[in-house]
Amino acid sequence: MSEDLGLLFHRLNNQLGIILANAELLEAKLGEDGPRARASQVVASALEAMTTAREIRLMLKSDFGVNSGPGTDRTPA
Repeated sequence: MSEDLGLLFHRLNNQLGIILANAELLEAKLGEDGPRARASQVVASALEAMTTAREIRLMLKSDFGVNSGPGTDRTPA
């Protein structure tokens, strides 16, 4: 079970990283305030989701001794 959770966190982090990267590209390219603000919201939300996933993983690891799995120890940039 611990490997399964580690793989899920790894996949979630990868998916959020893709969303984050594309939102940051949009944010950099948009010149208008409205669309740029929306892209900024997506960036902030993706970072928050990555932090939340990391917190859940750490709680599971400390409470239940669950292995974190590959690539799940990355801190969002």
